[in-house]
Amino acid sequence: MAAKLALNKSSLSRESTQLSEYRRFLPSLELKRLQIMSERAKARESAARLEADYEARFAELAASLPMLANDDVPLEGLVSVKNVERGEQNLSGTRLPTLENVEIETQDYSLLARPHWVDAYVRGMQDLLRLSLERDVAHERLRTLVEAEAVISRRVNLFEKVLIPRAERNIRKIRMALADAERDAVVRAKISKRKTAARGADREVAEL
Repeated sequence: MAAKLALNKSSLSRESTQLSEYRRFLPSLELKRLQIMSERAKARESAARLEADYEARFAELAASLPMLANDDVPLEGLVSVKNVERGEQNLSGTRLPTLENVEIETQDYSLLARPHWVDAYVRGMQDLLRLSLERDVAHERLRTLVEAEAVISRRVNLFEKVLIPRAERNIRKIRMALADAERDAVVRAKISKRKTAARGADREVAEL
């Protein structure tokens, strides 16, 4: 339950200070949101491009090597990922994954014991493995940026639609209350002055 607003100068000073802080902090939040939105657009474009590259390379490999359906040629384990180095990018406090390096390992095989098209298969699988890892990181970046934008947007809305308007309302309410109190004090002072003057006049009459 929110505390009752105190209608005094101390409360006015506190609300005014908070309002200044809210207005000072809001532009930095807006800038952060714009940065996230810009990077999100790049991430979406990159993810879509890598998805298309992967599908195109897969289709190209399948079309050029129909003999892959031949189970008599062992291909399992021929190409694999040896090592993946991931990094991290800090964008306005949002930590985004990066792919620094990928090592693809190819098992030795006899050129005489296997068909000539195995070389094309190895090259194609190397490309697909790299693209798959790049695509996964791109989608992870995009998900992280979408979540970060949602969080920042909620904060911006909190400042714009809740905190700042509430502080402004409180300040208006306190100022009106202080102005009313000041007018009441002036009226009371005038009434008291008149009563004092009237009592003085009554004494003067009584002394005559």
